[in-house]
Amino acid sequence: MRTPLVLAVAQPSCVAHDVGANAAAHAELVRRAGARVVVFPEMSLTGYEFATPAVAPDDPRLTSIVDACAAAGSVALVGAPVAGVGDRSHIGVLAVDGAGATVAYRKQWLGAAETARFTPGDAPAVIEVDGWRLGLAVCKDTGIAQHAADTAALGMDVYAAGVLDNVPQAGVHEERARRITTAHRVWVAMASFAGSTGEGYDRAAGRSGIWAPDGARIAEAGPEVGAVVRATLR
Repeated sequence: MRTPLVLAVAQPSCVAHDVGANAAAHAELVRRAGARVVVFPEMSLTGYEFATPAVAPDDPRLTSIVDACAAAGSVALVGAPVAGVGDRSHIGVLAVDGAGATVAYRKQWLGAAETARFTPGDAPAVIEVDGWRLGLAVCKDTGIAQHAADTAALGMDVYAAGVLDNVPQAGVHEERARRITTAHRVWVAMASFAGSTGEGYDRAAGRSGIWAPDGARIAEAGPEVGAVVRATLR
Protein backbone atom coordinates (compact mmCIF):
# COMPACT_ATOMS: atom_id res chain seq x y z
CA MET A 1 0.00 0.00 0.00
CA ARG A 2 1.29 3.47 -0.89
CA THR A 3 2.41 5.55 2.08
CA PRO A 4 1.18 9.14 2.61
CA LEU A 5 3.29 11.83 0.96
CA VAL A 6 4.23 14.98 2.86
CA LEU A 7 4.51 17.77 0.28
CA ALA A 8 5.45 21.42 0.80
CA VAL A 9 5.38 24.59 -1.30
CA ALA A 10 8.03 27.21 -0.53
CA GLN A 11 8.75 30.89 -1.24
CA PRO A 12 12.52 31.42 -0.91
CA SER A 13 14.32 34.72 -0.84
CA CYS A 14 15.98 35.45 -4.16
CA VAL A 15 18.96 37.58 -5.16
CA ALA A 16 19.06 38.27 -8.91
CA HIS A 17 21.56 36.01 -10.72
CA ASP A 18 23.16 34.76 -7.45
CA VAL A 19 22.77 30.99 -7.69
CA GLY A 20 24.93 30.32 -4.65
CA ALA A 21 22.99 32.61 -2.31
CA ASN A 22 19.67 31.42 -3.66
CA ALA A 23 20.67 27.76 -3.31
CA ALA A 24 21.44 28.42 0.35
CA ALA A 25 17.96 29.95 0.79
CA HIS A 26 16.40 26.89 -0.87
CA ALA A 27 18.40 24.60 1.41
CA GLU A 28 17.13 26.44 4.48
CA LEU A 29 13.52 25.96 3.41
CA VAL A 30 14.09 22.29 2.60
CA ARG A 31 15.34 21.82 6.16
CA ARG A 32 12.40 23.79 7.59
CA ALA A 33 9.74 22.08 5.50
CA GLY A 34 10.06 18.59 6.95
CA ALA A 35 8.59 17.24 3.72
CA ARG A 36 9.36 14.44 1.30
CA VAL A 37 8.82 16.80 -1.67
CA VAL A 38 9.34 20.57 -1.65
CA VAL A 39 8.12 22.58 -4.66
CA PHE A 40 9.73 25.95 -5.49
CA PRO A 41 8.58 28.79 -7.81
CA GLU A 42 9.44 29.46 -11.45
CA MET A 43 13.14 30.34 -11.91
CA SER A 44 13.51 30.45 -8.13
CA LEU A 45 17.22 29.66 -8.28
CA THR A 46 18.19 32.70 -10.39
CA GLY A 47 15.23 35.03 -10.26
CA TYR A 48 13.08 35.74 -13.28
CA GLU A 49 16.07 37.25 -15.05
CA PHE A 50 16.35 36.48 -18.75
CA ALA A 51 20.05 37.35 -18.90
CA THR A 52 21.04 34.66 -16.39
CA PRO A 53 22.97 31.73 -17.93
CA ALA A 54 21.55 28.23 -17.75
CA VAL A 55 22.26 26.29 -14.57
CA ALA A 56 23.80 22.85 -15.08
CA PRO A 57 22.64 19.96 -12.88
CA ASP A 58 26.23 19.38 -11.75
CA ASP A 59 26.81 23.03 -10.83
CA PRO A 60 28.74 22.97 -7.50
CA ARG A 61 26.64 25.87 -6.25
CA LEU A 62 23.76 23.39 -5.87
CA THR A 63 25.66 21.45 -3.21
CA SER A 64 23.85 23.17 -0.35
CA ILE A 65 20.48 21.97 -1.68
CA VAL A 66 21.82 18.46 -2.28
CA ASP A 67 23.14 18.31 1.27
CA ALA A 68 19.86 19.61 2.74
CA CYS A 69 17.89 17.04 0.75
CA ALA A 70 20.20 14.28 1.93
CA ALA A 71 19.76 15.31 5.55
CA ALA A 72 15.98 15.73 5.30
CA GLY A 73 15.25 12.83 2.94
CA SER A 74 13.63 15.30 0.56
CA VAL A 75 13.24 15.87 -3.16
CA ALA A 76 13.33 19.57 -4.12
CA LEU A 77 11.73 20.73 -7.37
CA VAL A 78 13.67 23.90 -8.17
CA GLY A 79 13.01 26.48 -10.89
CA ALA A 80 15.96 27.50 -13.09
CA PRO A 81 17.01 28.22 -16.68
CA VAL A 82 18.47 25.03 -18.12
CA ALA A 83 20.32 24.12 -21.29
CA GLY A 84 18.84 22.22 -24.20
CA VAL A 85 20.20 20.80 -27.43
CA GLY A 86 22.83 22.95 -29.12
CA ASP A 87 22.52 26.57 -28.07
CA ARG A 88 18.93 26.25 -26.89
CA SER A 89 17.92 27.32 -23.41
CA HIS A 90 14.74 26.49 -21.50
CA ILE A 91 12.85 27.48 -18.37
CA GLY A 92 13.17 24.29 -16.42
CA VAL A 93 12.64 22.30 -13.25
CA LEU A 94 15.58 20.68 -11.53
CA ALA A 95 14.80 17.68 -9.35
CA VAL A 96 17.31 17.66 -6.51
CA ASP A 97 17.79 14.92 -3.93
CA GLY A 98 20.64 13.68 -1.77
CA ALA A 99 22.37 12.13 -4.77
CA GLY A 100 22.43 15.28 -6.93
CA ALA A 101 20.30 17.12 -9.46
CA THR A 102 18.73 16.30 -12.82
CA VAL A 103 16.71 18.31 -15.34
CA ALA A 104 13.23 16.91 -14.76
CA TYR A 105 11.14 19.15 -17.03
CA ARG A 106 11.36 22.01 -19.55
CA LYS A 107 8.47 24.49 -19.73
CA GLN A 108 6.32 23.86 -22.80
CA TRP A 109 4.10 26.94 -22.95
CA LEU A 110 6.09 30.16 -22.91
CA GLY A 111 4.89 33.70 -22.30
CA ALA A 112 5.31 36.11 -25.20
CA ALA A 113 8.36 37.86 -23.71
CA GLU A 114 10.03 34.53 -22.92
CA THR A 115 10.17 33.40 -26.54
CA ALA A 116 13.00 35.82 -27.35
CA ARG A 117 15.26 34.08 -24.83
CA PHE A 118 13.93 30.55 -24.33
CA THR A 119 12.81 27.55 -26.37
CA PRO A 120 9.68 25.58 -25.46
CA GLY A 121 10.16 22.11 -24.06
CA ASP A 122 8.90 19.31 -26.24
CA ALA A 123 7.10 16.96 -23.84
CA PRO A 124 5.22 16.76 -20.55
CA ALA A 125 6.97 15.03 -17.66
CA VAL A 126 6.13 13.00 -14.59
CA ILE A 127 8.49 11.92 -11.80
CA GLU A 128 7.77 9.23 -9.22
CA VAL A 129 8.46 9.61 -5.50
CA ASP A 130 7.53 6.76 -3.15
CA GLY A 131 4.90 5.48 -5.57
CA TRP A 132 3.35 8.94 -6.09
CA ARG A 133 3.46 10.27 -9.64
CA LEU A 134 4.06 14.03 -9.83
CA GLY A 135 3.31 15.83 -13.08
CA LEU A 136 5.49 18.91 -13.53
CA ALA A 137 4.49 22.35 -14.80
CA VAL A 138 5.79 25.92 -14.90
CA CYS A 139 3.56 29.01 -14.75
CA LYS A 140 1.78 29.48 -18.12
CA ASP A 141 1.59 25.69 -18.50
CA THR A 142 -0.98 25.71 -15.70
CA GLY A 143 -3.39 27.83 -17.74
CA ILE A 144 -3.30 25.53 -20.76
CA ALA A 145 -5.87 22.74 -20.50
CA GLN A 146 -3.93 20.64 -23.01
CA HIS A 147 -0.87 20.67 -20.76
CA ALA A 148 -2.72 19.26 -17.77
CA ALA A 149 -4.46 16.71 -20.00
CA ASP A 150 -1.22 15.60 -21.67
CA THR A 151 0.48 15.29 -18.28
CA ALA A 152 -2.47 13.40 -16.80
CA ALA A 153 -2.27 10.98 -19.74
CA LEU A 154 1.13 9.90 -18.40
CA GLY A 155 -0.53 8.96 -15.12
CA MET A 156 -0.26 11.48 -12.30
CA ASP A 157 -1.44 11.82 -8.72
CA VAL A 158 -0.16 15.37 -8.21
CA TYR A 159 0.22 18.36 -10.55
CA ALA A 160 3.20 20.30 -9.15
CA ALA A 161 3.97 23.74 -10.55
CA GLY A 162 6.30 26.65 -9.95
CA VAL A 163 4.60 29.94 -10.84
CA LEU A 164 5.16 33.70 -10.85
CA ASP A 165 2.42 36.33 -10.68
CA ASN A 166 2.28 39.97 -9.64
CA VAL A 167 0.08 40.97 -6.69
CA PRO A 168 -2.92 41.97 -8.89
CA GLN A 169 -2.84 38.43 -10.34
CA ALA A 170 -2.77 36.73 -6.93
CA GLY A 171 -5.95 34.76 -7.55
CA VAL A 172 -4.90 33.33 -10.90
CA HIS A 173 -3.09 30.26 -9.65
CA GLU A 174 -5.93 29.28 -7.32
CA GLU A 175 -8.43 29.56 -10.17
CA ARG A 176 -6.21 27.35 -12.31
CA ALA A 177 -5.64 24.86 -9.49
CA ARG A 178 -9.37 24.40 -8.95
CA ARG A 179 -9.92 23.95 -12.69
CA ILE A 180 -7.25 21.22 -12.80
CA THR A 181 -8.64 19.38 -9.76
CA THR A 182 -12.09 19.44 -11.33
CA ALA A 183 -10.86 18.10 -14.66
CA HIS A 184 -8.44 15.44 -13.41
CA ARG A 185 -9.19 14.72 -9.74
CA VAL A 186 -5.57 15.08 -8.68
CA TRP A 187 -3.76 16.98 -5.96
CA VAL A 188 -2.38 20.35 -7.11
CA ALA A 189 0.63 22.12 -5.58
CA MET A 190 1.63 25.58 -6.76
CA ALA A 191 4.72 27.33 -5.42
CA SER A 192 4.37 31.04 -6.16
CA PHE A 193 7.28 33.52 -6.22
CA ALA A 194 7.29 36.06 -3.35
CA GLY A 195 9.15 39.35 -3.03
CA SER A 196 10.45 40.97 -6.20
CA THR A 197 12.30 39.83 -9.29
CA GLY A 198 13.10 40.90 -12.84
CA GLU A 199 11.17 41.57 -16.04
CA GLY A 200 8.65 43.82 -14.29
CA TYR A 201 7.73 41.52 -11.39
CA ASP A 202 8.56 43.94 -8.61
CA ARG A 203 5.64 42.82 -6.40
CA ALA A 204 5.34 39.07 -6.73
CA ALA A 205 2.17 37.59 -5.25
CA GLY A 206 3.34 34.68 -3.11
CA ARG A 207 0.35 32.82 -1.63
CA SER A 208 1.57 29.37 -2.65
CA GLY A 209 -0.99 26.63 -2.05
CA ILE A 210 -1.94 22.98 -2.06
CA TRP A 211 -5.37 21.76 -3.20
CA ALA A 212 -7.01 18.36 -2.72
CA PRO A 213 -8.57 16.40 -5.60
CA ASP A 214 -12.01 17.68 -4.59
CA GLY A 215 -10.82 21.28 -5.05
CA ALA A 216 -10.52 22.13 -1.36
CA ARG A 217 -7.54 24.30 -0.48
CA ILE A 218 -5.57 22.40 2.16
CA ALA A 219 -2.70 24.84 2.76
CA GLU A 220 -1.90 28.41 1.77
CA ALA A 221 1.14 30.61 2.39
CA GLY A 222 0.96 34.34 2.83
CA PRO A 223 2.63 36.85 0.51
CA GLU A 224 5.88 36.99 2.45
CA VAL A 225 9.34 35.81 1.44
CA GLY A 226 10.47 32.74 3.37
CA ALA A 227 7.02 31.18 3.79
CA VAL A 228 6.62 27.41 3.53
CA VAL A 229 3.47 25.37 4.06
CA ARG A 230 2.83 21.67 3.72
CA ALA A 231 0.15 19.01 3.55
CA THR A 232 0.00 15.25 3.90
CA LEU A 233 -1.37 13.56 0.78
CA ARG A 234 -3.22 10.29 1.36
